[in-house]
Amino acid sequence: MNTTQATQPATTQPATGEWTDELNELAQRRAIAHALGGEEQVARHHAQGKLTARERIDYLLDAGSFAEIGVLAGSVKYGADRKREQFTPSNAVVGIGKIDARRTVVAADDFTIRAGSSEGSVSEKWIYADRYAWEYKLPIVRMVDSAGGSVKLLDKLGHTKIPGYAMLPMTQLLGAVPVVGIALGACAGLGAVRVGSAHLSIMIRGKSQVFAGGPPVVKQALGLDIDKEGLGGYDAMHRFSGAVSLAVETEEQALEATRRFLSYLPGNVWEQPPRVACEDPADRCDEWLNRAIPADRRKVFQARKILKAIFDEGSLFEMSPDFGGSTITCLARLNGHAVGVMTNNPMVMGGALTRAAALKMARFVDLCDTFHLPIVNLADQPGVMTGPDAEREGTLPAALQAMHAIEQSGVPWLAIVLRRCVGLAGAMLSPWHGPSGTALPNRYAWPSARWGSIPVEGGVAAAYKQDIAAAADPVAHRLDLEAHYHAISSPMRTAERFGVLDIIEPASTRPLLCAWVEDAYQATARRLGPVGRTMR
Repeated sequence: MNTTQATQPATTQPATGEWTDELNELAQRRAIAHALGGEEQVARHHAQGKLTARERIDYLLDAGSFAEIGVLAGSVKYGADRKREQFTPSNAVVGIGKIDARRTVVAADDFTIRAGSSEGSVSEKWIYADRYAWEYKLPIVRMVDSAGGSVKLLDKLGHTKIPGYAMLPMTQLLGAVPVVGIALGACAGLGAVRVGSAHLSIMIRGKSQVFAGGPPVVKQALGLDIDKEGLGGYDAMHRFSGAVSLAVETEEQALEATRRFLSYLPGNVWEQPPRVACEDPADRCDEWLNRAIPADRRKVFQARKILKAIFDEGSLFEMSPDFGGSTITCLARLNGHAVGVMTNNPMVMGGALTRAAALKMARFVDLCDTFHLPIVNLADQPGVMTGPDAEREGTLPAALQAMHAIEQSGVPWLAIVLRRCVGLAGAMLSPWHGPSGTALPNRYAWPSARWGSIPVEGGVAAAYKQDIAAAADPVAHRLDLEAHYHAISSPMRTAERFGVLDIIEPASTRPLLCAWVEDAYQATARRLGPVGRTMR
């Protein structure tokens, strides 16, 4: 990460020799391009607490690694002598640099020139950036700060067109290389698409908004008065829709999160994720885990604290933390190896699988499967959320989508039941078949685990409704029935039939996972390349 000032032109010295005029003109145009929209516009941009496009690129990339493409692109006004009178650079800055020594494509909108709108862009530049990433299988980071399209562009074109870009491989990129989209202002229309068509999308709280159409479009179409934040801010795009997967406080945090996210992933799907040095002992046992789950099943526990006690110190990177909060999805490391991690959060909706949590889970499993990250599922799954609201909003179809994502994933899984594993959501503990039809059931349990097709309490109430009502003491009879079925549901009885591989001491979880991940990476090495999925 480079925190120096924005990159300057390669040379500003006057040229001499036969090509003096041409070289001087080249240097002047480069200098104009590096000045962006000019001192006044840059100062106004800074006054809003925002970095310029070039400052963002320099902050993101390894120092001195940026090689710009298309610096001369823009609009030029020529005089009667056929010489340049005015040069306005394109408001897209693109090129290739390095992040942690790995070549990465970057495309940054320059808001200081016509508010980053398509009217001031040379669209071929950022299309070329996507195409370069596709052709050479490099990660790409899009820094989007665009007011969207402008009707004034029609005056420039002289005609309309069917929407779309024939040469833009946006969908193909998602199956081949890591893609990050950062919203650094109000991103409308195609700007919203460029942010959202990514494996990680980031916004700045209070400063970024993402929407298909801005407030003027909404006013014209629906007659509603709404501001940018209410339409496409943090609440709408991160908390409620999950369209943006991470919200941070500053641009610097967004760029740092981008670097960190990419560190877990390979450069493309034909490579394995990189392994990093790890000083956290693989055989570390945290005795606190032995008492992390309350004996009273009605009490909650700290799921994130459990994750911190198991995975490499400081390695957790949570995805969509404020969306679908009953499920936690993280990238993490085990003895330096990158893995995907899922667990339930009993502090939100009891950990039940809501529609939002299911959509989040499906998206996360696809990410891990695409980039060959083994998945660890630490389950306390009480089941799919039910009730009239849940059914009307489509919780069941979303749960089925998550189930199919899990079944279609080909990466190694290891699942550990921490407490509950019930019903349809419990069946999604790990793949039963997998793409090959022979998924290995790597399933373990803690002593606190319980499972079944239906919760004992609900099952007793349904199956023994009349018996309980007719009993001399209905409450005592119900509790006696529940105790009977809880005894049968002991994990020991399942382990006796090899229904789980083992019941482990919670403190020994990390050593188990660190040993398994070595084998998991041997397996993923044999299935590199793009993955194929059916409709779901």
